[in-house]
Parts: sequence; structure tokens; C-alpha cells
Amino acid sequence: MASFYVENFGCRATQADGAAIEEQFRQRGLDRVSRPREARFVVLNTCAVTASAEQDARAAIRRVRRENPVCEVIVTGCYAQRVPAEIAALPGVSLVIGNSHKHNLAHIALTTQSEKDIVESGSFIPLTRLTETADSCRDSIFVSDIFAHTELLAAPVFDSANERTRPNLKVQDGCNNRCSFCIIPSLRGRSRSLSSDEVVRQISQLVDSGYREVVISGINLGRWGRDFSVWGGRPRPPKFEGLVRAILDYTSLEKLRISSVEPMDWTDSLIQLMANSPRIAKHAHVPMQSGSDAVLRRMHRKYRPWHYRGKIEQIRSAMPTAAIGADVMVGFPGETEAEFEETRRMIEKLPFTYLHVFTFSPRPGTPAASMPDQVPIKIARERNHILRDLAAQKKTEFMRTFIGQQIDAITLSTVSQDSTGTWTEALTDNYLKLKLAGSQTANHWIKAEVVWVEGEALIARPALPVGDSA
Repeated sequence: MASFYVENFGCRATQADGAAIEEQFRQRGLDRVSRPREARFVVLNTCAVTASAEQDARAAIRRVRRENPVCEVIVTGCYAQRVPAEIAALPGVSLVIGNSHKHNLAHIALTTQSEKDIVESGSFIPLTRLTETADSCRDSIFVSDIFAHTELLAAPVFDSANERTRPNLKVQDGCNNRCSFCIIPSLRGRSRSLSSDEVVRQISQLVDSGYREVVISGINLGRWGRDFSVWGGRPRPPKFEGLVRAILDYTSLEKLRISSVEPMDWTDSLIQLMANSPRIAKHAHVPMQSGSDAVLRRMHRKYRPWHYRGKIEQIRSAMPTAAIGADVMVGFPGETEAEFEETRRMIEKLPFTYLHVFTFSPRPGTPAASMPDQVPIKIARERNHILRDLAAQKKTEFMRTFIGQQIDAITLSTVSQDSTGTWTEALTDNYLKLKLAGSQTANHWIKAEVVWVEGEALIARPALPVGDSA
């Protein structure tokens, strides 16, 4: 039986697309294998958010070709959407299928392979083969205008290390913002949403299958529903918190975790809903990018530093023990030492518990790529290290506040042993990694008593399952 292997690069949305691609192949009778060397079809689902992400994709193409020279290498995703002809010309690439055609990837792959098998058998030659030009690369490219497409691939993603615990469901794709550094809108198209009914249906299926926590995600998650012209019989778009309420009202999901939401979409009602519901994980990821007003304006971000500061302080006031994270970019064109210092000071003062720090990477076709005063990479990397060190310090300080406390955590699938005994990996409600003494059953919410901090993990012993009392 024919087999396939999908390798994903980049964000949660890409991983969600990969899960949907896997389902396409399964529905057509193919088996998923665990290694690319065993597969007839190898799908590389790529990212293009940075130059290094594209380098990773090219390295993967070379690796797969070396390990499995007879397989069909199919390159899809954002990198494929951006420069399809460049990828098609790489040795070993069989097909390039952009985001515009990703919803039909398995059909394209199998149909193309079937035609190829017929030609190679010598039994039939399609008319197009008799008239094609020497430039055969174009026959292997399936890419069109992403803004003409309204499809949204949606299938739960299961972390390979923890397949039985925390699936991730993409409920929104695309973005209508135009940040000057970001290439994603041109590769993923306009914002589009999975209907509330479909979200509820898929989450209910996951609950019925035994899952206790689900993560909902999107490219611009807080804009969910804004593409709907009618909601509840009236011509008005819904708001994101309406989706959250629907999940709470119409499913029995034990814990909902919300991934990244832009600052302007953290409404008062969303913050209060998260604070008041024990079924929503106390975890807020709020992209910041910069603490300098001048830099934010050059980035074309829609908020000012004081707006952002107010949102973070409001979240912390409503949820004193919540995890609060942010994306921060350093080395944006024209970023002076003083502007970077504004960002560093803002991070230092705000109650962040973790940061994702990125160094600016110029993306072709974006306004920022051609801006003057590009920051030397050496300086940008130094700034990156400064913020990473600051983030690590703040995270450790936050973690230490839980020593001696009881905290809710969901057990994951990973069990390890060392000289001190057996440990089960878990994740707390507020997004802290936890090592739990003993071998524990996966996918259970428990109360853990924190005894100390080791590296980036809380060390704890079991107290009681959540909901039990002494």
C-alpha cells in the first residue's frame, strides 16, 4: 500500500494545515509512516516567516532526497506560495503546491503520480506530453492568487510527544493587517474563520475521544468571525469572545487554552471571561513587537506602547497567577539604541512570565525590507541576547512564587527516569512545565504540590486529582 510522510515547519497554523493534509491522504487509503525514508510521498509543509525558515526547508529537501531518492517530494506551505518556480527547480522536487491549492494536495499528488506511472509504463502518452515545452517545471507547480481562495484547512494537531493530551485546533487563517515586516498576509490571504458550529462540532468530537484540553489557534485569532456577514440572523460580525462562550456553553471540554491574540482584541469582556471561568487556562499571549512608539509606527502596528501596557496590567490585575507572554522583535530597521532601551525597560517593568524574542529578518516584498538604516546583524543579535536573558530572569522569578503552593496541571505522555527517580512531564494551567514525581497516567488534571524549581521546570509531587477533596 502507498504511504506518506508529512513534515511541518513553523507555526501552529502550519502544523494544523499538516494535520489536514494527513487526513486527505488517509481518506484516500494511504498509510502514514514514521520516517521519510519509508514513504512514497514526502510532503514538506514549509514556513517563510524568516530567511532561516526557508533555509531549513531547502536543507530538508536535500536530506529527503539523500535518504529516499525514489520518493515523490512535495513542497507546500508559505515558502512554496512565495517562490514556486525557485523551489520547482531544486533537484529532487516533484511537485510545488502553494497554500492556494493545499486543500486539494493529496488529490493533485495522486493524480499526477498516476499519470506519471502510465507514461513510464509506455502504455499511454497524454496529448499534453506531446506538445509540452522544455520548461517542464511549470507542470509541477500548483499555485494561484491566495486572495481568491476562501478555503480554511482545519484538523486537530496532536503534538507527536503528547498525542493523547493537548490537541490544537486552528479556527482562523489569514490576516487583514499589513505590518510592514510581515509577509504572511500575502502568503495566507485574507482573514477567514471556521464557523462556530463547526468549531463546537470538532471540539465535541475531541472531548468524546477523551481529550481534556484543547488549544484554539489562528494566524490572527482575535479577528475570528469578522469575515462573517451575518451572525445570529443579523448583519453584524461576531467577536472572538462569542466563539469562546459557544465552546463553554455547547461542549463539555474541561480546559480551553487560547493561543496568541493581538493587543487590540483583548477586550474587557474577553479578559473577564477568561478570569471568571475555571474552564479557560489562565494564559495570555499578547504580541508586543516593540516598546518604542516610533518603532511601532514604522512597523504599522495598530497600538501604542501605553495601550499595550494598559492591556497587560489589566490582564495581570484580573488574573494574578496567569502566564503572560509576548513576541518581541529586535533589530527592526532604524531601531536606535534609545528605542531598544525603551523596549527593554518596558519588558523589565511589565509582569511577563515568558517571551519569544525574534531578530528582524527582511522578507522580500515587504516595506521593511527596503527601509533605510538596516541594523547590523551583530547589534541585532546582541539585543536579542539581552532580552532573552531578561526573559529567563523574569520566568524564574515567576516560577519561584509557586514553591510550596498547590497548582493544577495536566499530565502529558512523557515519562523519564534519572538518578532521583521516575518523573512524568505535565503542563500547568498557567503554562509552566512541571516534572511530577512518579509515573502518572497521561491526560489527567491533577493538583501538584511544588517543592522547588529546576531549570525551566517546576518540580512537584502529586496532591489530588482536580476536583477531589481530602
